[in-house]
Amino acid sequence: MKLFFRLFFLTLLITTGITAVAEANSENENRVDLIGKVVDHYYLDFKPLTTIELPRLIYDEGQFYAFRSTTALLNTSDRFVDAAYVDADPVTEEGVIKPATYQIVRTDGSSPQFDFSITSHLVYFWFAAFLVFAIFLPLATKYRKGIGKNTEPQGAFQNIFETLVVFIRDDIALQNIGPKKYRTFTPYLLTVFFFILFMNLFGLMPWGVSPTADITVTAVLALLTFSATQLFAGKDHWKHVFWFPGVPVPIKFILMPVELIGLFTKPFALCIRLFANMASGKILIFSLLGTIFIFAELFGPATAYGTSWIWVLLTLFVYLIKALVGFIQAYVFTILSALFIGLAVTEHSEEHAH
Repeated sequence: MKLFFRLFFLTLLITTGITAVAEANSENENRVDLIGKVVDHYYLDFKPLTTIELPRLIYDEGQFYAFRSTTALLNTSDRFVDAAYVDADPVTEEGVIKPATYQIVRTDGSSPQFDFSITSHLVYFWFAAFLVFAIFLPLATKYRKGIGKNTEPQGAFQNIFETLVVFIRDDIALQNIGPKKYRTFTPYLLTVFFFILFMNLFGLMPWGVSPTADITVTAVLALLTFSATQLFAGKDHWKHVFWFPGVPVPIKFILMPVELIGLFTKPFALCIRLFANMASGKILIFSLLGTIFIFAELFGPATAYGTSWIWVLLTLFVYLIKALVGFIQAYVFTILSALFIGLAVTEHSEEHAH
């Protein structure tokens, strides 16, 4: 097992290093585009092997346009161009117009009304959803047959995931929501935990991206928790928001806006915490590897090669930390979601509130 992990992380480091070298020796610039490694793209980046362009779907002025790739759009449509080609001649290769920025605009430079194009974050989002279904549908089939319910779990696969399921059910859902209503929200909490975990771990892949490094993804996840909290909230929850019990009437009017703001700051904190933690990880990894190229430019290749082992070891350390953070952030999002739901659905006595 130790040998497996050593080979696994060594492969990650070598492949990441190759990717960084390919970026540093690109046609137009001699540097690694750090932000470009975490932002969303209209293609899957497998450099230096290949780049897979994703379909472009655009709705503009009452018409829907569908193209299999950005290149196909540029070479078949006279309505849209790459943003870089509005005031410049397009770059061609064997007579084919090649994308430059992948940002599609009208020929006059204005943006189309709606761009529904598939992006790299969305693809890995789907991958995570597929993994959740692929893992838990077979497990659910086993439990319906009584395996693990009426008998002992069978196989390492069921045993491993049952441990995690029981942990989330008993130590997160039950402890934070209470014995009366925890079963209602356990499926949601299980889905959130594993869905976020898989998206986080995709960022460890040399060519992979973490959809959770996209604030729109974390915002949707936080909105789901917010919706579950408010839709299933009990009357005591709303009483504590609009007419806090046990305090003088003037203080009630002071607490009301504070409590209303608190309804939105909780999901906002969920969104920003997950996004910030996952977006910073891969930037840090490429920053460390990029130091080798910085040293090569400032002090020469000898110094760069002589100190490269330091940056490689630091990168390995960050990889290990990033793997741990992937689990921790999935756990934190899940337990805070359970806590917020529990606070909203639990009925409080007047004496306790006072």
